[in-house]
Amino acid sequence: MSTYLLLKWLHILSSTILFGTGLGIAFFQWMTWRSGDLGAIARVTRLTVLADFVFTTPAVIAQLLTGVALLHLLSLPWSTPWVAAALVLYALTGACWIPVVFIQIRLARLAATAQARQQALPPEFPRQMWIWFILGWPAFLSVIGIFWLMVRKPV
Repeated sequence: MSTYLLLKWLHILSSTILFGTGLGIAFFQWMTWRSGDLGAIARVTRLTVLADFVFTTPAVIAQLLTGVALLHLLSLPWSTPWVAAALVLYALTGACWIPVVFIQIRLARLAATAQARQQALPPEFPRQMWIWFILGWPAFLSVIGIFWLMVRKPV
């Protein structure tokens, strides 16, 4: 397999992992919170943090490394319009995702504490969930935009 095909394959694979994990985490985190089941919320928030570190973080790093390597290999300038647009969307995604990671860690701690004390979730929990939910939308739409740019490569 050529270097180009290997890099392209890794780039596509990591984008698939990034998108799929993000969508899966969002679905299960949101639906579990809406269930009101404290035990499930504590478990899922803990697993959400773990999934982000095991799957999302390596995929984010692989996306950047393989993307830069592909640009170099293909001698594409960073100023190529679709490349520049994809990088802006990638940065926007990261700007939303980084606070989300810290929110998820906070949510997991809040849920674990509430479960250990056999208390209801504190009022901070739903506020943090709404911030998490709102930050997810620009990140999700940015990833969709990046997919469109990668496939279409508009001039």
